[in-house]
Amino acid sequence: MTQLPETTGIGFKRTHFDALRQTPNRLGFIEVHAENYMGDGGPPHAQLTALREEYALSVHGVGLSIGGAEPLDREHLNRLKQLCNRYAPDSFSEHLAWSSHGGAFLNDLLPLPYDATTLTVVCDHIDQVQDTLGRRMLLENPSTYVTFETSTLAETDFLTQITARTGCGLLLDINNVFVSCTNHRTDPRAYLADFPLHAVGEIHLGGHDAEDLPSGPLLIDAHGSPVADPVWTLYAETIMRIGPRATLIEWDTDVPALSVLLDEADRADAILEGARHARAS
Repeated sequence: MTQLPETTGIGFKRTHFDALRQTPNRLGFIEVHAENYMGDGGPPHAQLTALREEYALSVHGVGLSIGGAEPLDREHLNRLKQLCNRYAPDSFSEHLAWSSHGGAFLNDLLPLPYDATTLTVVCDHIDQVQDTLGRRMLLENPSTYVTFETSTLAETDFLTQITARTGCGLLLDINNVFVSCTNHRTDPRAYLADFPLHAVGEIHLGGHDAEDLPSGPLLIDAHGSPVADPVWTLYAETIMRIGPRATLIEWDTDVPALSVLLDEADRADAILEGARHARAS
């Protein structure tokens, strides 16, 4: 099984293609959203084919609806298999969320209750994905804005049981941890202390928006700004605990020049390198 290099990457945007080709050896990998490459050809595939010759590749799904109550969409899953067969990515990941129901596809990643019934559904879906793709997948912890009274498990316990039952790995989005814990008035360090860090195969870092409400701050996982300082701190603390991991800079809206993303990637690389030196000493 291949895996991403333990360095930094960025989410590839097609407007950065020329600049990226002119900036070799600055990144360890690129990541793309699977659903943007499910057609048969055209400029998107021409660009990705060229970049795949130079970079390790992470394919990140947003539309499988892993947490949905209904069966997975077989047509969507088969298109995903074709994509993975075509590019042989070093990693495939999806979200702990649902986004479709009754034939309708929603442009959002929606939360789910953490209980025994949902756990069985999610594990069955992950087994199906891994069997179909013939590869281990990573599951990303969500950013959430509500909790369910019916939940009987903490999110970290839910994720721990998923990894034990399915053998999947985890994509730890540290911005999502900070967003969710801030919104729910809980401690992100306590969350990370309970997180099954041994299963982490990739880390995401991104920006968020903040709104001041009478009840306190509300954070939105917007991916349209630099990584916030508290998220960098949590990231550095996590890397010192578990060692270097492949780390992605996510920036999906109000996308800046490539140089801005490279600066963010350099900051993550410095933290990774510091952890390497600390472990070697």
